[in-house]
Amino acid sequence: MSLNSKDKKKLKSFLKLLKEKRRTFIGYPVNTTFDYSEISDFLDFPINNVGDPFDSSYYGINSREFETEVLDWFAKLYEAPLNNYWGYVTSGGTEGNMYGLYLAREIYPKGVVYYSQDTHYSVSKNIRMLRMDHVMIKSKPNGEMDYDDFSNMLSTWRSAPPIIFANLGTTMKEGVDDINKIKKILKDLAIPEYYIHADAAMAGMTLPFVDGAKFYNFKDGIQSISISGHKVIGSPVPCGVVLTLKSNVGRIARAIEYVGTLDTTVSGSRNGFTPILLWHAIKDKGFNGFKKIVRECLKTADRAVKKFNENGIEAWKNDNAITIVFPKPSEYVTSKWQLAMQDDHCHILVMPQVNDELIDELVDDILNK
Repeated sequence: MSLNSKDKKKLKSFLKLLKEKRRTFIGYPVNTTFDYSEISDFLDFPINNVGDPFDSSYYGINSREFETEVLDWFAKLYEAPLNNYWGYVTSGGTEGNMYGLYLAREIYPKGVVYYSQDTHYSVSKNIRMLRMDHVMIKSKPNGEMDYDDFSNMLSTWRSAPPIIFANLGTTMKEGVDDINKIKKILKDLAIPEYYIHADAAMAGMTLPFVDGAKFYNFKDGIQSISISGHKVIGSPVPCGVVLTLKSNVGRIARAIEYVGTLDTTVSGSRNGFTPILLWHAIKDKGFNGFKKIVRECLKTADRAVKKFNENGIEAWKNDNAITIVFPKPSEYVTSKWQLAMQDDHCHILVMPQVNDELIDELVDDILNK
C-alpha cells in the first residue's frame, strides 16, 4: 500500500511549512539543530520501555541499557547519591514534575505544596490532578521566588509538612529559586520535615556548564528533579529525565505479573526511542560539548540584549540566562517569530540555532513592523 498523490502532496506541503517555521522559531526553549540520522533505523521497531528501567521485563524489545546509561550521566551531573538514586526517561517536564509531586504526596499525604506565581502553568494542573493542598508564593520581578512571602506563608501553614516546588529557570524569565535561602527559612522556622522538588526543565542543561553559576543539585537538598530533553539537548519529540532518591520510590513500586517488572513510573508503556536519542546526544557531545554550546548561547544572548537596548528596546535577562525579556511588539512580529507572551512582555530563547543575523532581523521587525 502507498499514499495517493493527494496525500503525498499534503505531506510535502506540510514539510515545506515546517522548514519555514523553523527558521524563525525563537520564542520557545527548543533546540532545532539536532541530527539523529545515525539512529533512524531504530524507528522500524516497537521499542517499549514498559515498567522500571532498572528491572528486567518480559517485553524484550526495549532500550533499558541505553536508558540507564542516560540516567547514570544525569545522576553524575547532578551529584545524586550513587547508591540511592533512581529515575527514568519521561515524556517531558510536565511528567517529571508530576512524578516529583507524586512522590512528595506519598511521603507527606497531608503536605502543602508551595510554588511561585512564575512556575510553569502545568504545575497547577498537576497539583489539581493529585489533589494536593497548595499555596502560591509571590515572585520577584526577575521571576525568582519572593522569600519574604514564602516565609510568611510557611508560618501560616506550619502545621503541615511543606512540599517546595523550586524553579531552576522559570518559564518566562529564567529565574532561579535559591535553595539555600529556602532551606535557611525552613531552619529558622524550626521545620524539620520537608520535600524539595526542582523544575530544571531548561536551565538544567545550561547552569551545570557555566562556571560560577548559581546551580543546585542533590547535595544541596533537592530530593527530585525534572529536566527536559527536547530543549537545550534537542529532540524531534518531547522527552525528559526525572531523577529522585531510590529510597523514596519504594513507597509506590508494585510488581506487575503481566509484563514481569515493577510498576514505578507515571505511565505504563514508555517511549523506548527517546532514551536512544538522549544517549546519542550525550555520547556525541559529552560534558565539554554541551559546555561549548552553552557558552556560545550566552555570548549571543549578551550581544542580543545590547543590540535591543542600543535600538531603544528595553530588553533584559538574568545572570547566566539565555532568556531575553522585552516589551510585547506588534502582532506581525509575535506571529512571525512565534513569541510566547505574558502580560505586556514576551521573550526569546537564544538556543543554538539563534545567531546574530536572526537577532538583527528580529530587531528590525520590532522597529518597523
